[in-house]
Amino acid sequence: MAKTKPKVFVAEFFDRDYTAKEAYARVWAYAKRYRSRIFLGVICGMLTAGTLLPLYQAIQPTLAKVESRPTTEVVQEKKATESEATIVEQNSGQGSITAQASSIAAKEDKTAKNLEKKYGKIRKIAKKIGFDLQDENESLGAPLLFVIIVVVPLIALARCALVFLNHYCLAWAGMKTVRDIRCDILKHVQNQSMQFHGRIDVGQLMSRCTSDPQQVQMIIQNILQELAQAPFEIIVSVGFIIYSAIENNMLPTLGIIFVGFPMFMCPVVFLSKRIRKWSRRALERFALVGSRIHEILTCVKVVKAYDTAEFENQRYLKANNDTLKATLRAMRWGLLVGPAVETVGIFLICAFIIWCFFTGVKLSAIIPMLAPLLIIYKPLKQLSRLQVQIEQGRAALARIWSVMDVAMELQEATEPIEKNSFESKVVFDDVSFKYDTADKDAVSHASFEIPRGKVIAVVGGTGSGKSTLSGLLARFYDPREGKITMDGVNLKDIKIENLRNLVGSVQQETLLFNESIEYNIAYGSPSATHEQVVAAAKMANAHEFIISQKEGYSRICGEKGFALSGGERQRIAIARAILKNPPILILDEATSALDTVTERLVQDAIDKLMKDRTTFAIAHRLSTIRNADLILVMQDGVIVERGTHDELYSANGVYRKLCEMQHQK
Repeated sequence: MAKTKPKVFVAEFFDRDYTAKEAYARVWAYAKRYRSRIFLGVICGMLTAGTLLPLYQAIQPTLAKVESRPTTEVVQEKKATESEATIVEQNSGQGSITAQASSIAAKEDKTAKNLEKKYGKIRKIAKKIGFDLQDENESLGAPLLFVIIVVVPLIALARCALVFLNHYCLAWAGMKTVRDIRCDILKHVQNQSMQFHGRIDVGQLMSRCTSDPQQVQMIIQNILQELAQAPFEIIVSVGFIIYSAIENNMLPTLGIIFVGFPMFMCPVVFLSKRIRKWSRRALERFALVGSRIHEILTCVKVVKAYDTAEFENQRYLKANNDTLKATLRAMRWGLLVGPAVETVGIFLICAFIIWCFFTGVKLSAIIPMLAPLLIIYKPLKQLSRLQVQIEQGRAALARIWSVMDVAMELQEATEPIEKNSFESKVVFDDVSFKYDTADKDAVSHASFEIPRGKVIAVVGGTGSGKSTLSGLLARFYDPREGKITMDGVNLKDIKIENLRNLVGSVQQETLLFNESIEYNIAYGSPSATHEQVVAAAKMANAHEFIISQKEGYSRICGEKGFALSGGERQRIAIARAILKNPPILILDEATSALDTVTERLVQDAIDKLMKDRTTFAIAHRLSTIRNADLILVMQDGVIVERGTHDELYSANGVYRKLCEMQHQK
């Protein structure tokens, strides 16, 4: 097989970047519908952080008791200290040393009294419950027992309930939010004109509508959960550190903590840009994988016919390898954040402990500050991971909002006209149209009328503009110049829902849903009964082949209707149009690819469908439009001839050449 240039990822024409503020502000526009649940989840997260405070409060009084000795020993030590101070004063004659020693002793006495007061309160509470924190020898055993048996379990149960409510409420709101985003994406995409759908890669679009929101769903849940808990744990811990530093006259130590604290976030700031870059690239490559497999499965008949399965396998493998490389690169940068924050944290804590050692800070003073610092490590690590998730979410959201910001839909009039019937004629008045990606007009200055009850046929070579004319009539596109009117009303002013009810179509390539035959016939006519479906099938010459199978009308049509033959699909489509009963019918020749017997059945069904209807027919086989009231001959987007079959054949022009090519006379 000749080598072909592999398909590489190319950004869609509408792609753009969004700041984190822009991306997540729009998520909040969806999430605020569920703000009561979000508020409850956030409150539970805050209260979860608050459960740390009782543990912090119990640390220093307990440690002070552990450091203290029996009262007699304390008195003797105090007397010895006073004697040493007196000797020093007598020997040196320096009163300043005595004053300094007295000041230190006063501070220690004040701290000891505060701690004793706190411990006394805890002891009173314990006695009311039935626990005495100290025995006759003033030894410390019961306090630990009390904390382990009562305080810790109660706090653990409270945290368990609060964490559950925090996670459940926010996960619930996150899933609801993503559901709404998914639905709005589909609604927005379906509203876009055929210009948009003609330019977009379906596989890429599927990824943006399904995979990207799925990733955002997990990210939203994690972000909301972490933001509701981790920052408040940090606030509680930092608040207690400040309180403890003030209580123990350790403001210089506090200053050192707050100088070093921001260094925790240095790795996050440094790595976040790289994480966002590679996360977006990984999403793009993943979308390319989806596009590739969608294309292979859609063209599976061609793949089998040309025996190119191995070739396609290699192309798919390459697309997966590219995705893997981008994903691993994004993962490497993301995984580096946690260890980097951890390493910085360990260095900072070690430096803090060393500083406290050389400045002579007591254990009972340092532990109450060190414990919250160690506990802060976990939420800080969570926030560092959160930054990774925020950047990944921003990449996914940029792809979603890029689709949502596309504005290629057909605009409905501010006050659309209700029109439920077709009375007179459709007029094309000097209509021109050009596709966005084309250099010249697909239809140029087309003018003609479609009177009610008449058959208008359009013929011409490939690319002459036939299908574009039918698309303009159905208002899949709007003219670049000129206008199209129905009973004197511009199609742009008619309510789109009404216009769709007035115009029906049967295409050459019939696509059916992977549902039952009855579902496909009744599609677009939700109020139709089974009897009406059967009647439409009989008119379309479809009833006999439907009931010949044991499933009957419940038979599944398969993907795009491939479980049925071409003729069966066409007759199902004709039955669908008969049931809808539109006054205007667009008919893209449905018999060109059928065998002779099936063609007669389908043509007979088409004749029944056309009866008493205004028909705009795109003709491939000229024999099928010999009796048309008007035939338009197109060439390069221009109507070059018009008239009846006999008139055009006699004119010996383009139409006659087309007839002779098909051996028609």
